[in-house]
Parts: sequence; C-alpha cells; structure tokens
Amino acid sequence: MRAPRADDTELMGLIDRYVDPGQRYRKLLHGNFEGMSPPELAAFLGSLVEDARTMSDHDLGVLLESDWRARITAAWLIGVSGRDQFRARLGELLRESRLTFAGQGYCVALALFGTGADAEILAAYLDHYLRQPTLRYDQEWAFAALRYVDAARATQFTRLWEQWVTPGAFDQRERIGFLLSLVEEAVRAGRGT
Repeated sequence: MRAPRADDTELMGLIDRYVDPGQRYRKLLHGNFEGMSPPELAAFLGSLVEDARTMSDHDLGVLLESDWRARITAAWLIGVSGRDQFRARLGELLRESRLTFAGQGYCVALALFGTGADAEILAAYLDHYLRQPTLRYDQEWAFAALRYVDAARATQFTRLWEQWVTPGAFDQRERIGFLLSLVEEAVRAGRGT
C-alpha cells in the first residue's frame, strides 16, 4: 500500500486536488453529502461529476494505492465516470477489506456500473463476509449495492443478512439507494440529458 508521504509530490498533489478540497472525502463518507442544502448539493455533485469526467486513469490508480480517504474518493470518481476497467481492482480491494471506510466507495462504484459482473463481485463479497458476523466491514453497503444492481439476486442473502444485522439497528439499504440515485441524476445532468 502506498501511504501519503511529504516527498511524494504526485500523490500529495492529487490529494490536494481531488480528496481534500471542501473535505470531499468526508462528504462521501457514509453519504454525508445527503444533508446538504439543495444549492450546496448541486455544487458538490456537479464538482464530483466534472472531476470524474476529467481525471486520468493513472491519477485514479495512484489514489487507489493510498489511504482510505483517497481510496473512497477515487472509487466514487471511478463509479461516477463509469470506468469499469477498474472493476476487477475494486473487487479485489473490497474483498481484502484492509482499510476502514474505503469499501463504501468500492460498493458505490460497482453499483453505479450496474452489470451482472458487478452483482457477481458484490454477491461473492456478501457470501464470504455475511457468514462471519464478527467481521463488520462494508456488508451494509455491499448488500444495498447488490439490491440496487440486482434486487432478485440480493434476496438470496436475506436470511444471512437478517442473522448478521444487529437487531434494532437502522437499516440504511434504502438510503444508500437514494444516494446512488442522486449521483446518477447528477451524472445525467452533467451530460446534458
């Protein structure tokens, strides 16, 4: 893993440009941007869509080798721009679950790609991690993303999900779907369609 270092000017420049401005990573974390006022939300999502459209694959790859803040941001940018050439890498990173919070972004990107291949990755993740209730990583995000991509396929995990989720816990599956719909709307608006 490549962690930020003061002498790594390329990485630090990318973090300064895409991750830190306006604390973008904090707004992406848990979908915190949802609480913004409509004008703030429009500006935030517009900026996200524009950066996703113009950022290079190389720069995204550099961010995916950094800390969780850079990774969650890169994953959202990858998903927003529909760069499915990163699908396998995101799937590997999701399965590893090495960095806290980064998996949220991987799940979002896979959901935004929205294909059967993405459903496969999410289902494999859930099949592995829902069977291990002591390992609480990004199961909630993965389950919501799978429901977004393939609701019928997600039903095969309902029993495992009910055993995994803490009784009485707030279920964010619908909220995550709402966040993804906001992003897709912003992407469509950015294309002028």
